[in-house]
Amino acid sequence: MKAIQFEKYGDPKVLNVVDIDVPKAGSYEVVIKVEAVGVNYADTARREGQYVVPTALPFIPGSEIAGEVVEVGEDVKHLSPGTKVVTLIESGGYAEFAVADARGVIPIPATLDVKKAVALPLQGLSAYHVLKTMGRIEKGETVLIHAAAGGVGTIAVQLAKIFGAGKIIATASTTEKLTLAKELGADVLINYTEHGWEEEVLKATDGKGVDIALEMAGGDVFHKTLKCLAIFGRLVIYGVASGEQSRFFPSSLMKQNQSVIGFFLPQIMRKPELLQPSLQELFTYLADGRLTLTIGDTFPLEEAAKVHTLLQGRKTKGKLVLVPSH
Repeated sequence: MKAIQFEKYGDPKVLNVVDIDVPKAGSYEVVIKVEAVGVNYADTARREGQYVVPTALPFIPGSEIAGEVVEVGEDVKHLSPGTKVVTLIESGGYAEFAVADARGVIPIPATLDVKKAVALPLQGLSAYHVLKTMGRIEKGETVLIHAAAGGVGTIAVQLAKIFGAGKIIATASTTEKLTLAKELGADVLINYTEHGWEEEVLKATDGKGVDIALEMAGGDVFHKTLKCLAIFGRLVIYGVASGEQSRFFPSSLMKQNQSVIGFFLPQIMRKPELLQPSLQELFTYLADGRLTLTIGDTFPLEEAAKVHTLLQGRKTKGKLVLVPSH
């Protein structure tokens, strides 16, 4: 089968098409014929050697896949070949076939297209747990969502509304992206490429600040976001897209009972009691129309390098999907 692999860290050019053997299912695993692969910032961080945990080389990126089960392990009883499924895996998604732990595999509702289904797990679960599990959102609270037109952002705006946020402040880099955030339910729109955006956030909250802030850029954005927190405010970090680590004085949080919280989705994946109910809840929101998925573009698997370039160049909206040709 064909797969996308890198043997050294670097820019998108290190991604190469390789021919490797189709994986085999272990006793409690399934092999999935991949029909759609979600592309995420975590994939670019892996490629650059900047991921939260070490990336052993050579490496096939891709943690978010949807497709058809073609082989089941001898101890798998709840899944059978021919079932359309979606799941998260540690690696190996940029390929025509992938192996997955059966415990994390979720059948796709018949009404849902695989390209939309693959847009849900990583970014949908991230948005869900950043807001609810880590951010502990309560009805009426004010939420600040950076990169609100991105994969996590577009879902987070909608979930914040579903969870009862009183005001949603969305930031993005262009008027077009801010318009999308407004269509999805954002109340206040701010261009974070403009000087003084943090003052606009405070102005929108009458100087009180936000109760929850979702931050994935790092560097200067982190420090400015910290200034936007209200008393008892929670800043949840779920990425470092800029590549710039942030340093701050923890004691600065004491005066206003503020929190800085880290989020890493694989820890949710290791807890089925958190993973499965929340994914089923997201499917319910999709089915009843409360949640809409924004699919940016789909590309052939072989164009993975191009897609990484577009993603890191902030030239995309919504979810980017790779499609193996088989």
